[in-house]
Amino acid sequence: MSAVSGPAEPATTWDPSAPGVLRLPSGRLVRGRGLRRPLPQGPQPAFGFYLLGRDPGPMPWPRRWVRWPDFRLPTDRADAAEAFRQAWERCAVERVEVACAGGKGRTGTALACLAILDGVPPGEAVAYVRAHYQAHAVETPWQRRFVARYR
Repeated sequence: MSAVSGPAEPATTWDPSAPGVLRLPSGRLVRGRGLRRPLPQGPQPAFGFYLLGRDPGPMPWPRRWVRWPDFRLPTDRADAAEAFRQAWERCAVERVEVACAGGKGRTGTALACLAILDGVPPGEAVAYVRAHYQAHAVETPWQRRFVARYR
């Protein structure tokens, strides 16, 4: 189950040095963050992907919600895979944000799946995200397995 809302703003990508921005091997930029933290300074996302157990409600920018309880896996894996592909496509030309409550487990898992879509082998995607986004990303063994089996 997912929800999509709102019109998109003009295409532009993130500053690669901004907090939470992950550069994928192709050069695409995507920002990961935890929603419990204040919104980082600078431009707002053009589109957000929110990985939470319940709908986060309206945002000042267009967004898509993927039902994904904390410390677990997405409740609808096909919906999550579609959202990952959409995020990967959009981050080529837009400021895309991927976020969960803490910005580590679910966000890291999704970022690792985006890295796979971008050409990182599934067995190396968690290490890639930990090296280039956050050292503690992808928190649980089942999240790591989900990434290793993604595609």
